[in-house]
Amino acid sequence: MVRILLPTDFSDNSFQAIQYATKVYNKTECIFYLLHTYTPAVYQSDYLMGSPEQIELGDILQKSSTNQLEKLKSKLEDSNGNPKHKFIIHSAFNTLLGEISYMVDEEKIDLIVMGTKGATGAQEILLGTNAVHVLKRAKCPVLVVPPNYEYEAPKEILFPTDYEITYEKEKMSPLLSIANLHNSRINVMHVRAGYELNPTQEKNKAQLGQVLEEKGQFHDVPDNEIITAINEFQVTSKSNFLVMVQNKHTFIERLFMQPVIKKIGFHVTIPFMVLPQL
Repeated sequence: MVRILLPTDFSDNSFQAIQYATKVYNKTECIFYLLHTYTPAVYQSDYLMGSPEQIELGDILQKSSTNQLEKLKSKLEDSNGNPKHKFIIHSAFNTLLGEISYMVDEEKIDLIVMGTKGATGAQEILLGTNAVHVLKRAKCPVLVVPPNYEYEAPKEILFPTDYEITYEKEKMSPLLSIANLHNSRINVMHVRAGYELNPTQEKNKAQLGQVLEEKGQFHDVPDNEIITAINEFQVTSKSNFLVMVQNKHTFIERLFMQPVIKKIGFHVTIPFMVLPQL
């Protein structure tokens, strides 16, 4: 049983992300947790002091959140019709990050799936603020789905890596499970830095090859900025699923350290999974 958390702000993007999750795992028994969080715009002092107006506002928001979640659940059950899938709603007065952290621990969540931006996301922000924060801090794998993505089975998976970390099979299982479900090929892309791999990198590469077995194909690409390398690889070998590891020693951390607004070349046009630190 796979336990998947689906944060939603009821935007089209979040609904598309939910639909993507149900399709990717259509052959798997899953519990999907539909999560919506709400916070009154001004509540800190009045709400905590028991102001009747703020308490009433909180009740209104809570009722609205629950009603919208119930409608979403019914819509998904009607359109999905998969006996392997179960939907549970969860409404909370909390920040999104706070409630995700709570739910991951409380419900033993295996995967978070969310849209890259919400209902008010600006076009030029390629990864919304919430998505970036969740990707950086989540204790479990996170999958973000770009707006208006037309579903394709994840047959061609791109896995950029610098071989600076180890690859235990258990920690790689979210990637392996998707590859097994869809008989996918995993293209391991290493960006050359102008020198040979050191002994540690060679050892890690060998370990990764054993974990991926026949599903893995290894590619060395010229030294380049990682975003440019991904885009150029896509031109010659089109992928429909991108996977990276979140680790303080790898290039994904450098990616997040720079303002997303400047990453105009890094259009997140395919679903993007980030595995927590291995």
